[in-house]
Amino acid sequence: MDRFVLTDAQWVRMEPHCLGKPSDPGRRGRDNRLLIEAVLWIVRTGSLWRDRPALFGSWSTVFRRFSDWRKADGFKRIFDAVSEEPDMEDAMVDATIAKVHRHGQGAKGGHRARRSAGPRAA
Repeated sequence: MDRFVLTDAQWVRMEPHCLGKPSDPGRRGRDNRLLIEAVLWIVRTGSLWRDRPALFGSWSTVFRRFSDWRKADGFKRIFDAVSEEPDMEDAMVDATIAKVHRHGQGAKGGHRARRSAGPRAA
């Protein structure tokens, strides 16, 4: 598995906001980019932590680091840093996906209850 999700330009913007950098006090992880790639892989595939590729390391270590980052709002800091200036690269509105239900357009609709012809005939 040599293909990753993050580009080098994205990583450069994220790296200063990661937890456990060499300049931070306390314990630090070996490779923060690999951790983020592992989390993105889990999110993208919907797999369990134990089913991740061995490239990302021990599942318990990856999950423990993910849990620590989550508690310290590490992912929120990264998200805020990356979403400051949206590049609108993936923004697209198309009429095939932006349809409004007819009730939302002000049209009358719905089924009306009608009496059956039986009582009138009698």
